[in-house]
Amino acid sequence: MNIINGSRPEYGPQLRLSEEIDTTKYRQDGEDFYSKVVRIADALKDSSEHFEQFKDILRHMRFLPAGRVQNAMGAARQTTAYNCFVSGVIEDSMDSIMQRATEAAETMRRGGGIGYDFSRIRPRGDLIKSLESRSSGPVSFMGIFDAICQTISSSGHRRGAQLACLRVDHPDIEQFITAKNNDNRLTGFNISVGVIDEFMHHLKKGRPFPLRFEGRVYKEVDPVALWDAIMRSTWDWAEPGVLFIDRINDMNNLHYIETIEATNPCGEQPLPPYGACLLGSFNLVKYADMVNQKFDWDQFRSDIRVVVRGMDNVIDRTIYPLPEQEEEAHNKRRMGLGITGLANAGEILGKPYASDDFMQFMEMVLRNLRDTSYDESCELAKEKGPFPLWSWEDYSQSKFILQLPPEIQHKIMTTGIRNSHLTSIAPTGTISLTADNVSSGIEPPFALYYDRTIEGFDGQSIERVEDYAYSLGVKGRTANEITADDHVKVLSLAAQYVDSAVSKTCNVGDDVSFDEFKDLYYNAWLNGCKGITTFRAAGKRYGILNEANDNEPKAEACVIDPDTGQKTCD
Repeated sequence: MNIINGSRPEYGPQLRLSEEIDTTKYRQDGEDFYSKVVRIADALKDSSEHFEQFKDILRHMRFLPAGRVQNAMGAARQTTAYNCFVSGVIEDSMDSIMQRATEAAETMRRGGGIGYDFSRIRPRGDLIKSLESRSSGPVSFMGIFDAICQTISSSGHRRGAQLACLRVDHPDIEQFITAKNNDNRLTGFNISVGVIDEFMHHLKKGRPFPLRFEGRVYKEVDPVALWDAIMRSTWDWAEPGVLFIDRINDMNNLHYIETIEATNPCGEQPLPPYGACLLGSFNLVKYADMVNQKFDWDQFRSDIRVVVRGMDNVIDRTIYPLPEQEEEAHNKRRMGLGITGLANAGEILGKPYASDDFMQFMEMVLRNLRDTSYDESCELAKEKGPFPLWSWEDYSQSKFILQLPPEIQHKIMTTGIRNSHLTSIAPTGTISLTADNVSSGIEPPFALYYDRTIEGFDGQSIERVEDYAYSLGVKGRTANEITADDHVKVLSLAAQYVDSAVSKTCNVGDDVSFDEFKDLYYNAWLNGCKGITTFRAAGKRYGILNEANDNEPKAEACVIDPDTGQKTCD
């Protein structure tokens, strides 16, 4: 573990790599960590007392706002604090396609990633009567957006992120499934299939499934063969992802005023047209007392209330690339508070990942996050009013709201609620790395130590990184040592407590057969998940993380004295 200057800073990242990433990505010119914290807390404060509370949380890295929030709030540069958006509706016309492309360019220029649904574009070969020509289909038009993404640097320093969705009943779904099975095509996109419940029922019964557009059935396909095609591509290439789009809409708090057809690029935020995701994650290792084997629940709940208040202010104090995005954000006031460091916190407390004790701990964490954030949003509604489109008669019938404790439902009924949605679990890759490489989101560590490929203007560089808990002498299981079924078990539990969605990658080992692999996806649907993504190390696509060479010396297990900063290794 590489401590900055051989000693422990008072606040902020302890690792040289973490310090470098935080400086490069999130600080303004000349800022140190503490100055960044003050800038953000000042930009989002409700009062002098709230400023001090929020500053303390950020200073000790108990809460990690998403990168855009850290980079943009209180800064001079004109970028948005929102990480990601969903495009306006892409209709089946050149005017609509080019308008959405123009909007995408502006959104990426301001620092936002984008999700799109291409399901309204007519299938390849379909007659365009007005031109007496044939449509090239949605996959072809994705190339326009891919070129924009490759060309425009997001917020001046990184390539944008995009997600393309296509419904499973679109006539071009077979072409879409394999659209990225070559590293040279559509590299600016992640792709996901919007799977509807009708398809899953046809799959279960083996009945022919209709592919259709605008009510016209183009052909019927064998659902088993189509499912196998999706699974085979995912087995080999880690794409497409699968979104259970009917469940997403069925569980949506705002089911009564919006239809969701796409998500943000990482999948944790299903959003309506022009919807935006405002993200941040609580760093659970900061509440875990390794010596006394205790978790500070009181501090956790207190911090949630402070953060809800601060993040709600982002909505009114940031800029938006498009006026439609601003209107959507103000009308619904969505945010997505999540967690990171879950696996490490469990390991520190003696609860191995996916064990019964771990699952109980995770459930308690998520229940506290859900209930406290909803309660605080009600308190905010008393002061500042509920979100403009709130209606108790409709909101109360949302299936997620009906799962809340009765006392919180009653409070929403009497006070309203400030934010339509409050929870989301993001992948948190970069912000977790700035927090000394705590385990990301609800994932187990990828490896106890690994080489990370970092993309920069000067090319690629390789950095060796140790897992946070491992650096403290706690050796937990890695992602590839967790069974695929346990990955899905963790995902399914998280889905119960999150009102938006969960970004989690279920790692699949070489011992899992293709049939077992397919079962993971089917079981995810049965267990109430809104989507699922997998990664198989033996597949044809590689990620940014690579395990260190086994022939190289293994990293030492080390403990850092919190008072002196001295590192003692085995």
